[in-house]
Amino acid sequence: MKKHVLVVEDDPHIRLGLCDALRGENYDVTECGTGTHALGQLRQARPDLVILDLMLPGKSGYDLCREIRAQKNRVPILMLSAKGQEIDKVVGLELGADDYVTKPFSVRELLARVHALLRRAEPVPDAHDLPAEIAFGKVRIDCKALRGTRGREPIELTPRELRVLALLFRERGNAVGREAILNEVWGIEYYGTTRTLDQLMVKLRQKIEETPGEPRHLVTVHTLGYRLEA
Repeated sequence: MKKHVLVVEDDPHIRLGLCDALRGENYDVTECGTGTHALGQLRQARPDLVILDLMLPGKSGYDLCREIRAQKNRVPILMLSAKGQEIDKVVGLELGADDYVTKPFSVRELLARVHALLRRAEPVPDAHDLPAEIAFGKVRIDCKALRGTRGREPIELTPRELRVLALLFRERGNAVGREAILNEVWGIEYYGTTRTLDQLMVKLRQKIEETPGEPRHLVTVHTLGYRLEA
């Protein structure tokens, strides 16, 4: 089945180029020039992925991303912006964006990101080796229910977040390379970069860690990957 992409970009020339490139890759495409129009198209078209410009007239890309996630809509969001500062990327990811591309960008790179995000959104098959419960520190996760607690705070995980956490929990105390995590959780035929995993870890830390910027449990191992400290 063809995938449907919603392109939200106010610059008509950029929007036309994006839509032509996506249609050339056999995607169905709906295009919008404003955030308000995009909200209506999200309900009507039910896209598989949203390409969202950050600087839109009226309702900004930040505002639209926040509203989409407030509606519990998990459609993958790829943000576009001429801004290149790290803080803009961080804010976008914290609001719920799944990836971020800075203008100017190559069409090949953007299509690779689109392809990778759509693969990430595919249902993850059940893993026979998932434990019934993951428990460390103040964290308790019911793997079957995809939810748990951190102290008294509720936690809800996506299937991929659970798979990554379960892998790190299984290897707790040991460093696990990014490629090893991608191969086990996304599959050996995964088409994308380790940036996908790094972005997932940002979101996972926000759910697991009391201070996400100074993680105690989901620790980065420089140049290699991650380690879970129980």
